[in-house]
Amino acid sequence: MKAIIGRKLGMTQIFTEDSTAKAVTLVEAGPCSVTAIRSNDKDGYEAVQLGYGESKNLNKPQQGHQKSTKTSHNYLREFKSDSADDSEVKVGDKIDVSAFEVGDEVRVSGISKGKGFSGVIKRHNFSRGPMSHGSQSKR
Repeated sequence: MKAIIGRKLGMTQIFTEDSTAKAVTLVEAGPCSVTAIRSNDKDGYEAVQLGYGESKNLNKPQQGHQKSTKTSHNYLREFKSDSADDSEVKVGDKIDVSAFEVGDEVRVSGISKGKGFSGVIKRHNFSRGPMSHGSQSKR
């Protein structure tokens, strides 16, 4: 299985052997634990649910869901799985960065920060007109 949860630390660059710079993203991919395995028979789809980030402040439904693994994770994410992966992963297993090798490509998806409606002042750093003393152009 090539899935792990983490958080983005920042952008940087590395230099290859032929002295070209390559842009990379630093990701903290912490130890994740398998909190649930979804099956076609029970749930209608095949997936593995991973938990990341320890928390002491969970509400009752979250505590009940994670009771079987005796963990308390802030983030729970599901990843589609192949039927071949289901045999090697069990609820409670720990997954960390050692699952990856150098040169592996990883598909990353995320949610961007919401910035609302971005007008020209916010987006392009334009300025507005004076707001008092009879000015006719405020925006």
